[in-house]
Amino acid sequence: MRNLEREIANICRKVAKKIVEDKPARRKSGKGKKTEVTVKSLSSYLGPFKFRHGKAEEKNEVGVATGLAWTEAGGVILSTEAVIVKGKGNLTLTGKLGQVMKESAQAALSYTRSRARKLKLEEDFYKNIDVHIHVPEGAISKDGPSAGITMAASLVSALTKKAVRKDVAMTGEITLRGKVLPVGGVKEKVLAARRAGINTIVLPKENEKDLAEIPPRVRSKLKFLLVENMDEVLKISLENKKP
Repeated sequence: MRNLEREIANICRKVAKKIVEDKPARRKSGKGKKTEVTVKSLSSYLGPFKFRHGKAEEKNEVGVATGLAWTEAGGVILSTEAVIVKGKGNLTLTGKLGQVMKESAQAALSYTRSRARKLKLEEDFYKNIDVHIHVPEGAISKDGPSAGITMAASLVSALTKKAVRKDVAMTGEITLRGKVLPVGGVKEKVLAARRAGINTIVLPKENEKDLAEIPPRVRSKLKFLLVENMDEVLKISLENKKP
């Protein structure tokens, strides 16, 4: 907040300087001129934006799902990628992931194997392939269980060749049985989705109580889908047809 106060003061000084420089013209016209600071004009006062916020994917893609994460600076969106290549059943995880997040990826793979028949996959599909799951922005450490359903969605998408909807963001922990467990930081994650232009958000059913913390003006513009298991997540997030 102290830094916010300094930035506001910086804008005020620059506006005051501009008023002084324009004073002869104001005196000649006989009236003052109102100065309005908008989002578009901020860069002219403070320089280029210092922080970059994620944006929604431009199109539905196979193997790419949008997750929501909590950081000390607030919520962010995280695109999670999964690719399938010929191999011997190995699982590779990259993106500077912590131990808990790695375990979530392993749980997502085990869930997918257990649902092979329903997903119309061969029972032993995993024996002749390697799975690579990557969470971009690899220089940033990431951890926690809330990316579980996102990794599962991207993995199933890559295996079934069904694209993931770009207008859906999700967060939730996954169990081996496919149950979706509650997570923290819901308010911050929802605001991040809204900022990124995503209006459909998948949340664990048990996080319904956290929606009360979201400002009504934001909540009214979003669609929340509360789920209890991974089958529901896939039904919501995957396209019905293959590309």
